[in-house]
Amino acid sequence: MRSVLERMARLRHEPMYLQPPQQARAAYEGAADVLEVPKRPLRRAEDLQVPTRGGEVLPARLYQDAGDARGVLLYLHGGGFTIGSVATHDLLCRELAALGRCSVVSLGYRLAPEHRFPTAVDDTWDALQWLARERERLGLAGQPLAVGGDSAGGTLAAVAALQARDAGLPLALQLLFYPGTAARQDSASHRRYHHGLVIEQAHIEYFFGHYIDLADRDDWRFAPLEAPNVDGVAPAWFGLAECDPLFDDGIAYADKLRAAGVAVDLEVWRGVTHEFIKMGRALPEARQAHAAAAQALSTAFQTP
Repeated sequence: MRSVLERMARLRHEPMYLQPPQQARAAYEGAADVLEVPKRPLRRAEDLQVPTRGGEVLPARLYQDAGDARGVLLYLHGGGFTIGSVATHDLLCRELAALGRCSVVSLGYRLAPEHRFPTAVDDTWDALQWLARERERLGLAGQPLAVGGDSAGGTLAAVAALQARDAGLPLALQLLFYPGTAARQDSASHRRYHHGLVIEQAHIEYFFGHYIDLADRDDWRFAPLEAPNVDGVAPAWFGLAECDPLFDDGIAYADKLRAAGVAVDLEVWRGVTHEFIKMGRALPEARQAHAAAAQALSTAFQTP
């Protein structure tokens, strides 16, 4: 991990938080696969279009490798609600589909600042309901649903799990890689890892400034820790990075779920930073996390 950080520093790129969002998106897209595992060929990788309540159509991609896929995961990419896309998380979703022997639908929800809170939340919920309705047409009949994501995508997944509970839509699992869950970014991990480790406090302020007004940050759809109760929500798997400002957010939300009687499996990869799951070419911990997440999916989908 230290070697990766040193190589990043030598590139002397302008920090993303100093760039306009469109430039930041292009930079992230251009570098998204540099440290990723090689592209895994799959039996099926099909582009989809997902309708929303307002009539807009969102891009998505369906991944399948095993002919006997036992469940389907709606995946939400990370990027602070401002950057990222189906393309930036293509290789990760391929790994989850192949290793987990499941179907994965990756959603291109709308980004800030063009689309501020709660647009990404609404897009996610619209897509989850659409996927539940359209499973048979997509060749996924009978496959139970799960929702997951990394970073901001993990936040969206956690929120969607709460919405699914309220709507009576059963989910087998919420798969959360280092989700943001707090209304305020003032925990010990935010102070300890605020600078020099891939995502800095300046990045977080940049992303959230584009995404949400200060007055809305106590809304549980932004900060799941603020949810009045989490009783009866889907079982959760957490994959956290030790050296990450969001580490304490993940721990706190896992504790909140456990206290409500929700089944929680939490794994911590020591010595790695935020975004590590997209560094499988350099970090064995990334490949370990892929396998652990895939095992959690496989187990959840096989449970009656």
